[in-house]
Parts: sequence; structure tokens; C-alpha cells
Amino acid sequence: MEFIFERTVNYYETDKMGITHHSNYVRFLEEARCEFLKTIKLPYEALEAKEIMIPVLGVNCSYKHSSTFGDTLKIKTKVTKFTGIQMCVGYEIINEKTGELVLEGETRHCFTNTELKPINLKKYDKEAYDILINCMK
Repeated sequence: MEFIFERTVNYYETDKMGITHHSNYVRFLEEARCEFLKTIKLPYEALEAKEIMIPVLGVNCSYKHSSTFGDTLKIKTKVTKFTGIQMCVGYEIINEKTGELVLEGETRHCFTNTELKPINLKKYDKEAYDILINCMK
């Protein structure tokens, strides 16, 4: 299942050259991931209410083209791997105006309790597990 999140680059997210600063893309990925989880009925707030945390284990980004103030970015988001304990989310950021691929990326996560001890979502919250497994289809 692929989810598309759109956002516009703000002026304060650009650098002296007028280009979106590379550090902002990690925030863009998080915004897209949060909206994706909300769309599949697994918002962070609901998971945290069940004492389920989803810390980031790693971020990998490959920058392809730049974006600038006012550009609308389409962030394609999908779960690329899910084991019940770990999850990888893949991203493609496309500049809506030019059609250029701006970024390819991935974030790696694990599911933990509030003490940050890994949990198996299949045992801890079967409903959430089933939703994420279905996203892989």
C-alpha cells in the first residue's frame, strides 16, 4: 500500500542558496509517516496510549534533485518490511511542478514498550500487527 503526502516547502526551510536544507527532509519523512499511520488507523497517539513506542533505528537518504521555497512535494510512503518487531518505511519525494525525483529514502524502526524494550507487535497488539501486515500486500 502506497500513501502520498503533500507538503509545500516553507521559506525558513531553505538555506542561503534558496535550496531546501537537507536536514529538513528527515522531518518531511516523519510528517509523511505520521500521516500514513493516521490514515491506516494507527496514529501515534493511539499507539502511545497502548504504551507502544516506535523509535527510529536509522535513516538513509539519497538526494537526487533540489527543491526550493514554494515547491509542492509529493512524498510517497510505504512499509517495505515488517516483522512484528521491526519495520522499514520507504519514501520517494517528487517535486510536483517538475516531476523530478528529489529524494529516495528509508527509515528503520522497532516497536518497544515505554521502557524501550523491544516487543513483538503480533503478541502485544494483534490488531495493529494485522493492519501493518495488510499494508505489505
